[in-house]
Amino acid sequence: MGILSRASYVIRSKLNSVLNRAEDPTETLDYSYEQMRDQLQQVKRGIADLTTQKKRLEMQKRRLEDNVEKHNQQARTAVQQDREDLARRALEKKKTKMNQIEDLERQISDLQGQQDRLVEQKDELQRRIEEFRTKKETMKARHEAAKASTTVSEAMTSTGEEFEDVGRAIERAEEQTEDMEARAAALDELHESGAFEDVMSDKDTIDRELEQLSTDSGVDAELETLKSEVGEGESEPAADAASEVDEKELADLESEDQEDVEAELAELQDDEGA
Repeated sequence: MGILSRASYVIRSKLNSVLNRAEDPTETLDYSYEQMRDQLQQVKRGIADLTTQKKRLEMQKRRLEDNVEKHNQQARTAVQQDREDLARRALEKKKTKMNQIEDLERQISDLQGQQDRLVEQKDELQRRIEEFRTKKETMKARHEAAKASTTVSEAMTSTGEEFEDVGRAIERAEEQTEDMEARAAALDELHESGAFEDVMSDKDTIDRELEQLSTDSGVDAELETLKSEVGEGESEPAADAASEVDEKELADLESEDQEDVEAELAELQDDEGA
């Protein structure tokens, strides 16, 4: 196959593919049906023309038959009047007309045969057209049903893909929501722990450590003051009650006071650890 032949083949195949995609089967069926109906009308017109021509020949034949009868009567009259010459001429015309009648009868017979064949073809064509019309409507119904089914299937396929996209969108939204919730919880925790204050503060690490040491020193000084006050408070009641209590009761009081102090110190240490 030459280059031009191959190119022509490819072009025809591409064109045929385009036409197949653009073709609507229902429109093609309707167009074919209309074409067949046009052919039927042409056959009917042909039959009508043929019948008209046959009728004209039949009319001409009847006129000739009338002339034959007239020439026959003329010949009889001429014989009765002893005009053999006129009788011969009348019979000659009669013979000519009869020959014409025979020719017309052959033509009429031929036309009748053609008419009969055309009528049979017309009936056959009409029968085929009716069958085609039934098949056409059936095919159109099947095509519309298949088209609707295809549309539904495509819609379902598209819907499935959209559902997948929606599912992925929901997953992404859940992930983002969880990230935001975790971030919010982390920010709340940092806020409660005071980390934000450290971050927002202009003080560096040394300043914060010095402040912590100062705070610890202040707490220690206050603790010593409390110890002194507690020691002084304990010595005065003991001196006043020396004459009233024995050594055992004094030891019990000191033990109870010592437990109270230790409990308070424990609470302070717990608060500082927290």
